[in-house]
Amino acid sequence: MRQEQPLANRFRGYLPVVVDIESGGFDPSRHALLEIAAIILQMNAEGMLEIATTHHCHVAPFAAAELDPKALAFTGIDPHSPLRGALPEREALTQIFTPIRHAVKTSGCKRAILVGHNAAFDLAFIHAAVHRSGIKRNPFHLFSTLDTVSLAGVALGQTVLARAVQCAGLEWDHRQAHSALYDAEKTAQLFCHLVNRWPRGGGSSEAETKPLPFEN
Repeated sequence: MRQEQPLANRFRGYLPVVVDIESGGFDPSRHALLEIAAIILQMNAEGMLEIATTHHCHVAPFAAAELDPKALAFTGIDPHSPLRGALPEREALTQIFTPIRHAVKTSGCKRAILVGHNAAFDLAFIHAAVHRSGIKRNPFHLFSTLDTVSLAGVALGQTVLARAVQCAGLEWDHRQAHSALYDAEKTAQLFCHLVNRWPRGGGSSEAETKPLPFEN
């Protein structure tokens, strides 16, 4: 029998993957997904959560996508710049999803769970892009997330990413903020910091391991 890995037990069989996206607005059905970063986490020999691998790509606006000038001014993204090396949505998602699926399998987990700062926003854009692209195997849980806004609010009294990161004693560079890669890296560092300082109480019990009829 294959021995279950510790990470598979930590989040009830879900592999935490930190995601940050940049977009051309706030409506995932109308506005373009422009950038995505995903950071896969792992548990080290001491049982501490840490960054394993980082994946990132720029995304070309889908046909008929809307671009809000205010959103572009905020992120500083030029969607039409050839220097971005942007990929079509389906290709970009495939590039991001492939290592996530592999990590889910090798970690002994059953599915990935999206970790994000205001995670529902990122998950909504991923769902919309998956639907447009016709991708059948989305590695993420359909609706559950782990949100560092809530975690940092409880643990640190801060809900803004920059302030939470600094409050945790981590470095923050305002000049690099609002890029998917940088924000994902800082969210990952923050999440690991919060999880590692919060020891998991208790042990395995029948109540913890017995499936419930409504579980997804």
